[in-house]
Amino acid sequence: MPLKMRKNRSPAPACPLSDCMAYLSGAWTPNILWYLASGPRRFSELRVDIPLVSAKVLTQRLRDLEERGVVLRRVMPTSPPSVEYSLSDLGREFLPVIEQIVAGGLRLKAAPSPGMAPGTGPEGLPQG
Repeated sequence: MPLKMRKNRSPAPACPLSDCMAYLSGAWTPNILWYLASGPRRFSELRVDIPLVSAKVLTQRLRDLEERGVVLRRVMPTSPPSVEYSLSDLGREFLPVIEQIVAGGLRLKAAPSPGMAPGTGPEGLPQG
């Protein structure tokens, strides 16, 4: 006998999380926001900050974030011209969320793995 479908009792008719995540979608987006949190960065600096991202993907993500109003792109009047990226006011609104994700990641990294003996660290070595 099939189970009866339960009614959705969430407070909002549409999930606001989906709207928020639409701004953060795409590989490397949280990393880009994390590194721009400390101040403006040039493309080459972001490539050093995030060495595993390809130039093509980084370019796509920066363009997407600029179109969504999360990142600002500023052409510097230098010779040769250089471009600097920074967070917009909207982009800075995501920082508390990114910081909480980082804090959670650090806690998970420090926590013993399931099945590990109590009092041992991530490598299985005794703590303290």
